[in-house]
Amino acid sequence: MRVDFDPAEMSGPAFYRFLTSVVVPRPIAWVSTVTPDGTVENLAPHSFFSIASTDPPIVQFTSIGRKDSLRNVEDTGEFVVNFSAEPLLQLINATATDFPRAFSEFDYAGIEREPSRHVRPSRVAVSPVVMECRSHTTLHMGNSTLVFGRVFLASVHEDYIVNGRPDAERLRPLTKLGGDEWGTLGTILHLSRIPYEEPAM
Repeated sequence: MRVDFDPAEMSGPAFYRFLTSVVVPRPIAWVSTVTPDGTVENLAPHSFFSIASTDPPIVQFTSIGRKDSLRNVEDTGEFVVNFSAEPLLQLINATATDFPRAFSEFDYAGIEREPSRHVRPSRVAVSPVVMECRSHTTLHMGNSTLVFGRVFLASVHEDYIVNGRPDAERLRPLTKLGGDEWGTLGTILHLSRIPYEEPAM
């Protein structure tokens, strides 16, 4: 027997809790931005995050409501996606609080910055992978805004590269589940795709 969850009969927050409990695990974009005057650097995790295009390379994160990350991207057109690794859980969680825009999460959590090469927002020095992005498109949908950014540079600490690409076991990606639950990598399964073969005539 199934239990139905009907969004027409539920409040928005209630169905949000349902969605985030079943669309799991979700990768986390740890997004750094800066205010237009360059005085305050914002850093916040966004767990609605994906690849939108590979050529050109475009990544996407969603802001539910008008968060500081969104405002700064709209005002400056730039952001950095810092990879969320398992050893950084406490730091990432410390930047998830809804602080005022004039408050820097870098400073609050004592997170070391490093300069970006192509954009103004700083990178997180301890993050194993960073992607410097410029805003491509923003799409307003319901109570959310989808932010699409073209990747102009990706930089990876050399210790995380195996056979020419970042290695998942070394990266130890952190994911978001429902409520206050977080996920880790777990067992990696290797399974090749089955190639299509034309039937013999």
